[in-house]
Amino acid sequence: MNLMSYIVERALILIPALNVLGLIFKSIERIPDKFIPLLLLIFGISGSIALTGLSADSVIQGVLVTGMQGIMNLISHARSME
Repeated sequence: MNLMSYIVERALILIPALNVLGLIFKSIERIPDKFIPLLLLIFGISGSIALTGLSADSVIQGVLVTGMQGIMNLISHARSME
């Protein structure tokens, strides 16, 4: 199953943007690690709405983009541990 086929092309730019935001949030000591995924979800949905307009589809796109960023983050951490 190709997860990237579910994400619209205009929303793909949000994946690296969320990755950078995640790194910024991680460096801020006042933000506990357990809240970073929630913050990224909020920014992912907001960014998707800004790019594609307010609709249920844009909210779903925000969730998908945030999930893809999380998967990419896990893959990069797994590769760095090898």
